[in-house]
Amino acid sequence: MSDDPKAAKAEAEADFRAMKAKTARLSDEGLDLLFHEARTCYGWQDKTVAKETLKRLVALSLLPPTSANMSPARFVFVTSPEGKEKLKPCLAAGNVDKSMAAPVTAIIGYDPEFWRHMDRLFPWGDMKTMFEKSADAAEEAAFRNGTLVGGYMMLGARALGLDCGPMSGFNPAAINETFFAGTPYKANFLCNLGYGDASTVKARGDKFAFDEIAFIA
Repeated sequence: MSDDPKAAKAEAEADFRAMKAKTARLSDEGLDLLFHEARTCYGWQDKTVAKETLKRLVALSLLPPTSANMSPARFVFVTSPEGKEKLKPCLAAGNVDKSMAAPVTAIIGYDPEFWRHMDRLFPWGDMKTMFEKSADAAEEAAFRNGTLVGGYMMLGARALGLDCGPMSGFNPAAINETFFAGTPYKANFLCNLGYGDASTVKARGDKFAFDEIAFIA
């Protein structure tokens, strides 16, 4: 990317047009991988997830939009036996066995002090001052946009061939103390990652029809 703002914008426009001309939509097979045939996994193959895959996953997760590019999500990928033992007492009882067996348990957190980085992340205007002055506004924006990035992460994981098992049964204070001590970061939700054992998936539960939950104004 060019250091010149005008050149960088022109480059972005050209790349966007070229992408749209080459790929107008995701294939049906890609939609199956992300949505139609994907399932929450409760058990895992005995197969490790490479560190490079996790690095690529984070890079993918940060590409989709957040408000003013604030990117407040923070991640811990718990993979080691020592890390799992620290995690274990933080979990609800029903989440212990599957998390201990998962190759990776991702802690998706958020940084309510994300505004410290806004001069770097959003150089087109002052998006730092309003959040620096209001802890409540910063907390709300960080939680909302951090949750967005967590959703992007799960889709990115599926796109890379991984499977997901998201969870909210845990003690947030214990997670924060154990894994985020010395930082302002806070836990949002957890997600087991790995290569799923097909024998542990469930039939898809009922879903709402459009007219039950949506309307066009």
